Amino acid sequence: MVRKRLLVGIVLLAALLPGIAAAQATAEARVAVASNFADAARVLADDYARQSGNRIRISTASTGKLYAQIRNGAPFDVLLSADTATPRALAAEGLADAGSLYGYATGRLVLWSRDPTRVTDGEALLRKGEIPRLAIANPALAPYGAAARETLRHVRRWEELQPKLVLGENVGQAAQFVTSGAAPLGLLPRSLVLVARRTTPGSGWEIPASWHAPIVQGAVLLRHGHDNTAARGFLRYLRSPAARRKIHAFGYD
Repeated sequence: MVRKRLLVGIVLLAALLPGIAAAQATAEARVAVASNFADAARVLADDYARQSGNRIRISTASTGKLYAQIRNGAPFDVLLSADTATPRALAAEGLADAGSLYGYATGRLVLWSRDPTRVTDGEALLRKGEIPRLAIANPALAPYGAAARETLRHVRRWEELQPKLVLGENVGQAAQFVTSGAAPLGLLPRSLVLVARRTTPGSGWEIPASWHAPIVQGAVLLRHGHDNTAARGFLRYLRSPAARRKIHAFGYD
């Protein structure tokens, strides 16, 4: 009887071992993502999960809000920022690993309208055209908003157009203002314009890269994710050729 019970126990343990090993092999990471990169991040997270078995949880907001949340103790493991200044600041404060920081994408800005006839000569429109309302992300919170402000200063219209600005808390909200018609024009990330054009052809003009500082987006391992294998694995995956092709397909250089 004892021997029979022992054999049954061994069989049950053998059956459980694969499940135990799988549970131990699976890790989860929380990734804070700038709003402009939200759609791309979800696709990349799913692809990484299929390859690795690890889980990635995505949280999105403006870069400025994510910075404040991380400083206030939010348990994020990785930050995909819309700039490199924010990850550097977190590293200087001891909240991120400076050695892990790298540029994972370079964004571009587009003057866009849901009206297919409004943006025929984008440069002329920005320099001297009638702009009743213009949606941009809040420059104090979002790097794309700061690039939009720099663009308007380049064409010497920042002061003139400030009363006509419709500020989004992040670029996603700014894009919604344009797609809903609340603002006839917006200075938006090319990535979000590509998404909007799936349902609304609209019209647009890409802002010359020389009109504002490069929008280099930085990825960094946060202090909370130091020992997280899924977080480190996801950062490695973002450097892979397959991930870079996906990032490019979403409108990033």
